[in-house]
Amino acid sequence: MAPTDLPERQTNQPAQPPSSGHDGRHGDDPHTYVPGMIVGSSLVFLGFLTVFLSLSGGFEIDYKPLVLYFSGLAIWAYSALTNLTVRYTVVTVTVTLGLAIAHYGEVHFWHKQVIFWATVVMVAYFMFSTAAPDKRE
Repeated sequence: MAPTDLPERQTNQPAQPPSSGHDGRHGDDPHTYVPGMIVGSSLVFLGFLTVFLSLSGGFEIDYKPLVLYFSGLAIWAYSALTNLTVRYTVVTVTVTLGLAIAHYGEVHFWHKQVIFWATVVMVAYFMFSTAAPDKRE
């Protein structure tokens, strides 16, 4: 074995300083991410549940469940999405749709169908998309 084939000596390098708990995802307070996701998911669930029961039962609903749905989606997107362009696009679209439904003042059958199937597609996407595995050394 030649001297050049020997493994390199590891030098005593100082350890990385511990992070301050900030994961670098957002510039905001990191302790508000989880409550935002919980509140947003709860509002989406409440709005979707009312829309689903209205579709299956055949009764009319007011615009308020859709405003709950869209506000919950905006809160969830703000706290869960890491790409700033996607995050603020989703927030802008959901706030605009919520305000448009509130301004229009009534919900038609096709509004409920669009909300139902869009939610089914969104849940299926997040259910079956795989997260990147952790690369631990």
